[in-house]
Amino acid sequence: MPDTVHRDPIIALSSPELLLDPYPAYEKLRQERPVFFYDRLNSWIFSRYDDCIAVLKDSAKFAADWRRVGERMPPRAINMLTLDPPEHTVVRRLFMDALRARGHTDIERVIGDHTAELLTALERRPSFEFLTEFAEPLALSTTAAYLGVPAPDAAWASRVARAIVAGMDAGLWPERAKPVLAAQEELAGLVDDWLAHPPPSGVVASIAKRAAGSGVAPAIIANTVRGLLFSGYSSGSKLLGLVAVALLHQRAAELERFRAADTALAVDEMVRYASPIQAVARACVHDTELGGTTVRAGQAVTLLLGAANRDPARFPDPDTARLDRHPNPHLGFGRGPKSCLGSPFTAIFTRVVLRVLAERYPGIRAVSAPTYLPNLTARSIDRFEVALR
Repeated sequence: MPDTVHRDPIIALSSPELLLDPYPAYEKLRQERPVFFYDRLNSWIFSRYDDCIAVLKDSAKFAADWRRVGERMPPRAINMLTLDPPEHTVVRRLFMDALRARGHTDIERVIGDHTAELLTALERRPSFEFLTEFAEPLALSTTAAYLGVPAPDAAWASRVARAIVAGMDAGLWPERAKPVLAAQEELAGLVDDWLAHPPPSGVVASIAKRAAGSGVAPAIIANTVRGLLFSGYSSGSKLLGLVAVALLHQRAAELERFRAADTALAVDEMVRYASPIQAVARACVHDTELGGTTVRAGQAVTLLLGAANRDPARFPDPDTARLDRHPNPHLGFGRGPKSCLGSPFTAIFTRVVLRVLAERYPGIRAVSAPTYLPNLTARSIDRFEVALR
């Protein structure tokens, strides 16, 4: 492990060695420095499962809405996930009603059809890049179908999403902040047009229909729709890419084992094992004892979810993907009042795509080792070459 882990354990995670595999560094932090104050982010860092879940479940003491501790938030940043109860509850109810109205009755078929169509085109080639040529366009088309809107241009969506994901680390690298603002405006323009001229059916149509009497500000509705699109597309494609690496590169026979497993348990385990969401931040509202230290009101806390999901105190044999693991209270989709609204869709998406790959292409294999984007908050492969036969 690079010596930089001793000087700056967070920046060290962006080194080429630890981008390939950050989990040994997480383990070292959990063992030696499970709680510490990190000056660069002006934040407490927590890496143990029990500390992380305590924060996620307690929105009274730990705020997602930084305005509660006197911080300013950009208008585009105020959405369901950055609001706390009771405001959060009102917005969540609106979106949950729309998602229930849409249902999941046909979404497996839609995802399966899109997957088969894309793979049929790719199977003519000796190999292809898994993220940009398969996972991203597939996540984009199926998320758009789920929302009931036209699929945006794939190259545009990839560029915008990569800028936004890189901007999640602007606290570490301030130069990333400006591009993310421009990307958010581009995405906002797309969503604003959807809500101004809603489609005849689907999730967005249902939200637009319910918006008038909901009591939720139009800007918050638009921001939350952006979040739903971004989560389904960006998080879904990143998760699929990281799972592909785990099943095809790290352990060549794992995809066949996935096919034989209880797929609901197996997907849950892959989310724990390979989740793209590695960290979230909260603001402490009241002085609180946590992890053996006192976090003062107004201080930030950063939760290393990637470390918490490999905590042996909660998950026996945490560095092994045990596809029958149960119970599995992982934090890959969050936990508590801010658990991911789109997690059912993402779980269905991952399950269906992996099933199609295992059934149609039992000889699928990695052609080269993966490379990774230099992002810490949202982990993602950059390139991963795969052959279907």
